[in-house]
Amino acid sequence: MSLVNIISAIGNNSSIYPLIVRDCGIEVPSKVLLTYRQNLKDSKQMAYNATRERLIDEYGTSLIWLGGIPAMNKICDWGINKIGYNPKINLNLLNENSKQGLKSNIDKFKNFAPNEVKELEKVLKNKSFYQKLLAGKFILSTAIPILIMGYLLPKFNFALTDKIRKKQESQKEEFMILQKAIIPKEQKDEISFKGVTSSLANMSTVHKMAVTDGGLTIGRVGTARNKYEKMEMGFKMSMMMFLNFIAPIWIAKGLDAFSNKCFKINVNLDPDLLNDKDFIKAIKEDKLELPKNDLFEYLDKKSDTKFSKLSEKYCGIKYLKNRIRDPREFVDEVRVMKFKEEIENFAKQARMSGDVEKYSRKALKVKSINILANVGISSFLLAAALPKLTFMLRKKVTGSDAEPGLIKT
Repeated sequence: MSLVNIISAIGNNSSIYPLIVRDCGIEVPSKVLLTYRQNLKDSKQMAYNATRERLIDEYGTSLIWLGGIPAMNKICDWGINKIGYNPKINLNLLNENSKQGLKSNIDKFKNFAPNEVKELEKVLKNKSFYQKLLAGKFILSTAIPILIMGYLLPKFNFALTDKIRKKQESQKEEFMILQKAIIPKEQKDEISFKGVTSSLANMSTVHKMAVTDGGLTIGRVGTARNKYEKMEMGFKMSMMMFLNFIAPIWIAKGLDAFSNKCFKINVNLDPDLLNDKDFIKAIKEDKLELPKNDLFEYLDKKSDTKFSKLSEKYCGIKYLKNRIRDPREFVDEVRVMKFKEEIENFAKQARMSGDVEKYSRKALKVKSINILANVGISSFLLAAALPKLTFMLRKKVTGSDAEPGLIKT
């Protein structure tokens, strides 16, 4: 994978790649370090307990989110296939219109994709049952990971902390008795340090944390140990959802608009496309063919054109191996036409610049900088600004620097 491919991936805010980069590469390590430093103001033992909880929470949640949802999807798809239906058939096709739908796609593709049409016909005869199957898939694929992340993992984490704290308190009592009885004064600091090292060796970490959704937030608030932890958890996780899902989109739009206004550079296209030599050559030679009237007719009759292949890559259009459009898939006409308009705008500005290749190289450079800046800004907000703000609110509300759930009430 080239550098441009990597930048393209982390610049796609509709995918999980920017989340993985922000969480795994920047946010989680920073939050763990900040948690340790903040709770160290209370005591070393509080810092160790808080850090262990944060490690298990962040990495455990990430492992379940990244692995649990795809695993449940595969299990559900296997079950739906066993029942005799293809889960790839898009539910939007049940809403029939003049351009696409179950009936119209069956009529249109019956001579070109007979196997896929048979699958559509089965769904057409049993629409209600198929809807229930996909609804069940959605529920299972989201509810089970949410249950584990939002309820079971916190319960396990809190129970582990209680167990370790009891052991720590017991060891502390034994140490005090032993200290008074036989330990000379000059040896006290060494034994205390060894006790701390022993507690660190028992820490268990899994994998990284990913973005939580509303169900996870409700679960975490519901399992919080006191009202202050509930308040902090609700604020922190709501802000994380905003900073992970909404803020990067706003930042991207702002940076791209700024670039367009200040540098007169159109950077609305993907870096991979800006680096596509065939695409740039077609613009330079004014040979890039785009749909004029009927989008569906164009995609079906001209499936081997550059635009059709780009729509397949960037707009979710699906083709079978024989380049027949997959009748089971829904075409987001608005998305494809917006993509077409962006290409037209870029091509117009590039040709007006007098040097299409130079313009595209500059656009690629600016777009790449914008993407990296977006990751940096959103990561800073998540990894530094949000934790600091949370700590300030905690101190103001509780009067303590320690994690609210670890304070005995």
